[in-house]
Amino acid sequence: MTLGEALTIGVAAVALVVAAFLAVQVRRLERRMAVLPEDGGVFEALRRLDTDLASAEEGIAALRPVVQSLHERMPGALRYAAMVAYDATGDLAGNLSRSIALLNERGDGLVLTLLTRRSESLFYTKMVRAGRGTESLSPEEQEVVNRALGS
Repeated sequence: MTLGEALTIGVAAVALVVAAFLAVQVRRLERRMAVLPEDGGVFEALRRLDTDLASAEEGIAALRPVVQSLHERMPGALRYAAMVAYDATGDLAGNLSRSIALLNERGDGLVLTLLTRRSESLFYTKMVRAGRGTESLSPEEQEVVNRALGS
């Protein structure tokens, strides 16, 4: 191989590397240009984006009072529940009587009690304030309140 042929091959190799580098640069520019509108209306696209953003901000502002209202009402919502099964009379096989506590975040709510006997069933409700019955609670009812509150 002569010096002229080697020089030609070297120049061709450099040209090939430069062409590959430029092809990569063109692809990067094409990706960047793809986000621009085809008609070249960049400012119009920015105006539309600004309008959309303003609409979203208005929507968020409209939701703030709703979220605040829900936040204020949350302490009164049902949050804790538990159930205790027991044999209230000793005359039936199994634990067929039940006490259920339904309490909110403050420990206010009620206890539902169903006493099942051989010939009848009795249903009671008792109010609970701050984890304590407004009336005297049976041991099972107090147990279900304690379970509901995790204590």
